[in-house]
Amino acid sequence: PGGGASLRLCSTRVAQEGINKPAIDRIIRVDHAGEYGANRIYAGQMAVLGRSSVGPVIQQMWNQEKDHLKKFNELMVAYRVRPTVLLPFWNVAGFVLGAGSALLGKKGAMACTVAVEESISEHYNNQIRTLIEEDPEKYKELLQVIKQFRDDEQDHHNIGLEHDAEATPAYSVLKTAIQLGCKAAIFLSQRI
Repeated sequence: PGGGASLRLCSTRVAQEGINKPAIDRIIRVDHAGEYGANRIYAGQMAVLGRSSVGPVIQQMWNQEKDHLKKFNELMVAYRVRPTVLLPFWNVAGFVLGAGSALLGKKGAMACTVAVEESISEHYNNQIRTLIEEDPEKYKELLQVIKQFRDDEQDHHNIGLEHDAEATPAYSVLKTAIQLGCKAAIFLSQRI
């Protein structure tokens, strides 16, 4: 992923004894869903803006999201976690959000990026706190992955700000609406 550090698992399965399986299942399930949704958002943005001046910037962020999704696919197998049943919905909703925000132009796409990535960074920070409180040594590898991805998401957030996200008409309304959607998606994907 973006930081260059290898985040591969040592084996295809992780020992299940001694871990808080329900908590780890929720974390991996929701993070997989989030990275899946982010991939669909960037796919939607690229469908609209891929040939524009901001296309390469969106593609770079999407490439990192693809790496994140690949890693969470591996973690789902390693920890034997089932995906959320809402993936078909996130498939459509993510693409529509990405394409819809891109139809507002470069600034609209970047406003979407800022809103989503701020929500995800906060979400990852909450997970990091949870895992550290539980047992930082036991969850060392998962913590490393989540911290790296949080840093990548924060970089995407900053890129959005650098590309005039805040100049989008009705920015605060758009940002609030997208972040409410993110919170709902997180809540549902952890549980369903």
